Formats: sequence, structure tokens, C-alpha cells
Amino acid sequence: MNDAACTTREPAGVPGRAPVADASAWRGADLADDPGWIRHLGAAELDEIEAALARAVDRKLGVPFGREDFKVPAVAAFLQEAADELDHGCGVQLIRGLPRRDLTDAECELVYWGLGVQLGRPVSQNARGDLIGHVRDEGKSIEDPSVRSYQTRGRLDFHADKLPVDVLGLLCLRTARAGGTSRIVSATAIHDVILDERPDLLEVLYQPFTLDWRDEEPAGTAPWYRLPMFSECDGKVTSRFTTIAYFHSAARHGAEHAITPEQDEALHYAQEVANRPEMQLAMDFEEGDIQLLNNHVTLHARDAFEDYPEPERKRHLLRLWISYPPERRRPVAPPLHERLKLVDAGGIPVRGGV
Repeated sequence: MNDAACTTREPAGVPGRAPVADASAWRGADLADDPGWIRHLGAAELDEIEAALARAVDRKLGVPFGREDFKVPAVAAFLQEAADELDHGCGVQLIRGLPRRDLTDAECELVYWGLGVQLGRPVSQNARGDLIGHVRDEGKSIEDPSVRSYQTRGRLDFHADKLPVDVLGLLCLRTARAGGTSRIVSATAIHDVILDERPDLLEVLYQPFTLDWRDEEPAGTAPWYRLPMFSECDGKVTSRFTTIAYFHSAARHGAEHAITPEQDEALHYAQEVANRPEMQLAMDFEEGDIQLLNNHVTLHARDAFEDYPEPERKRHLLRLWISYPPERRRPVAPPLHERLKLVDAGGIPVRGGV
């Protein structure tokens, strides 16, 4: 990576400031009118998956295992086409056709992992070292500063996931009794709207914010970290928006880490733009759906949901954080490099006693 080529955007009004205006900066109607971002697994891909799963079960494989342990050449080609669209197109892909009801939960995990390693390296998502995350209600509240948003059933505001991994993947095992709609929005489209409407707030979003690690910081490091919400490297704008609660709870580590009124206004303005109906796309998952998002340019949110009373029927998604090989990776600006080092080291480090 050429650090010298990485810069944040120039102040508003200075020549060189321009909208992103590429394929990643879509509006909701763009995807609704052209559903090419939805891909269906065909008979050849499904036959490969079935055979690879049978081999994995026969060998008693468990997560993690390597790409060579789940040989699916047709599926790999299918997924590389999806990855190209994630990287250079709209940044959103929905994979349909996995026969969820023919698979146990454990078999779904094996298949999901086997598909994920075709794209890159899945990394740890929390201090427990989970390589496959379980997105479900654990009876917790986001107001608890030790809780991550995926552990709750409340509404989640628009965000990227915690580390700058390249691909966020969600596989739907079970849907909720009611609610839980997934919403996605283009972070680069938000960038362009704010540039047009409130360039003063866009400049705030290019400056560092303090965020709470929420008790998952690596050993020997501060329990907070600092990042800009927008940055640029080699002409690529990257977003690191996170759930607003993470900014507010940073104040527990000292008044100097409290969010400023100007920062709070900028974050809420970005959320207001994201929540405009014309900006976002809503989707209700079907069992077996796999949602893939470019975590650098696409934000996601979730409606609050109501679960079934039976534990075996509760809403449950499987999550992967996937890091590309270095030669494929998106260039990011120096303020994001410390976070990227964590990705390269395998994700969020496991903490003793967790």
C-alpha cells in the first residue's frame, strides 16, 4: 500500500472535492429496478455443495477448515463473480437457493464456512474468538456498554461492522415471528448527499471520532479507539460508520472521549439521510438466504423484531467477516491501518476469561 497516495478529501469548496458518483453510490430504486444483485444457485452449484458437504461430514471436519477441504470449482467461480460486483459494482449481493430445510444447523455452518473460504479468510468477530458469529437475541440491551448490537433484538441503526473487513456475510437460518427486516444503504451515496446539503458536516465526518471498544480491546491497548467516519485512499472513499451507541459510551473512559455536539449532529444527520425512503433498500430474508455486503461502502440496519417463544424457532443468522488476500484488498487511508492490522492478525483477539 502506498501511504503517500492516501489522503482524506479536501475541504468543501476546494477544487478536487467531488461526489463519489460511482456504481457503489446507488439509491434504493436503482437496486429495486434492477435485481441483478440477486444471484440464484443453480443445479451444478448445488450438486457441488451437496458432494462437498458429504465429504466434510465423512471426514468429521469442523470449523475452521481450508478451501482445499471444500472443493467446489463451479461455486467458487459463481462467488468470484459476486465478489467482483461487491468490489466494483453496487457492493451488495444476495445469494438464494441454498436448500436450508434439507440441512441441519450444523450442516449449514459447514456449508457457510466452505463458501466463505472461497472468497477469502474469515476472521474472529469478538473476544470469544467466534469465526462464525451468531446473530440472535441474547436478552441484552445496547445501552449496556459491554454489549454488541448483534446480541439484541432492538432496532439497529445504519452501520458497518466493527473491523474493516472486506466482506460481511449473513446467512439466515431462521426468521423472526415478526419484524427483523434488513435494510441496506450506500455509504458513498450518503457521502454525496451530505456533500451537497451540508458540506460543513461532511468535514466533521472526515475527522477522527472516539469509539468504545465495549470491553473487547486487545490486551495492552486503550479501551477506546479513534477513526474518521469517511476517509480516502487512492481515490477510494471508505466508510467506518458504527452504531451511535458506541460513540456515546466512549465517555465512560473519560470526559475527553465524549462525543462533541458537532460530531453528534454530523452522525445524526448521516443517519437521517440513510433513513430517507429513497436512499435505502429493505429486504426480508428467507431461510437459506446469504447476504454479502462490501463492508467499506455499504451500511446495514435492522428493524426490531419479535421472536417465537420456542428456542428452536427463534431468529438466527450466521455471520462471517471475510478478509481478502492483500493483492485484492481495497486501499485504505493511514487512520485505518491500526484496525487493518487486527484484520491481518486474525480479527478481534481472544481474551482470557471471556
